[in-house]
Amino acid sequence: MSPRSQPSATAEAVQHRAVYQMKADFFRILGHPVRVRILELLKDGERTVGDLQNELQMDSSGTSQHLGVLRKHGILEGRREGTSVYYTVRDPRIFQLLEVSKQILTSSLTESQAVLGELAGPE
Repeated sequence: MSPRSQPSATAEAVQHRAVYQMKADFFRILGHPVRVRILELLKDGERTVGDLQNELQMDSSGTSQHLGVLRKHGILEGRREGTSVYYTVRDPRIFQLLEVSKQILTSSLTESQAVLGELAGPE
């Protein structure tokens, strides 16, 4: 390979930063409790906007805003049937991500609970 065909260290650094930024943006999008709840509600299959709104106990504008963010970023897709819009998760691996995060949090909380138990024990 000629030196000209290899990416420069600077170009590689820029590429890596772009990837890190995309990952951070992805987690930022998922970083709202309502959006996580929407994804969990969709685990069993598609749901209408009205159904999601009832489960979330939110008004239509709040629900639509969160659904719009998830749809805009390609996490959800919607289909219209009559007057109803049905949403579903585009990539089922999102549920694996949620499950792994639950496992990490459960492990962390279990460890914290053990430490608290030791602190509260007899002196």
